[in-house]
Amino acid sequence: MNVVVDTNIIAYYWLPGGHTESAVALRRHTDEWFVTTLWRSEFRNVLARCLRAGKIGLAQASALIRNAEAELVHGERDVDSAAVMGLVAKADCWAYDCGSVALAKSMGYPLVIEDARIVRTFPETAVTMDDLLAGQ
Repeated sequence: MNVVVDTNIIAYYWLPGGHTESAVALRRHTDEWFVTTLWRSEFRNVLARCLRAGKIGLAQASALIRNAEAELVHGERDVDSAAVMGLVAKADCWAYDCGSVALAKSMGYPLVIEDARIVRTFPETAVTMDDLLAGQ
């Protein structure tokens, strides 16, 4: 099964934490992860916060982004801006979240995201990691 993932899922997969186990299970049980091209900047921000908080060092941050980029490069997709804005007009959600929803809708794959508001707003498209894994 192919899925679209948001940047938080990528962060949970690459950085140890409370959701890492679910993210690793998701990666094992899915074929391809698709992402909007915005994921790189968002993931860099996550790594920057970890670096500034002293949770990781510069070498580790550089290695994490390099490894994540290598793994996700074939799954990167541009998103139609008109589709994103159409979703923004209908929902009280950020444009970057609507970008992930738009990508998932255009590809016909579920969007895996831990944001409860997105799951509630777009239940036909968005699903949490645990709910997706429970359905397999």
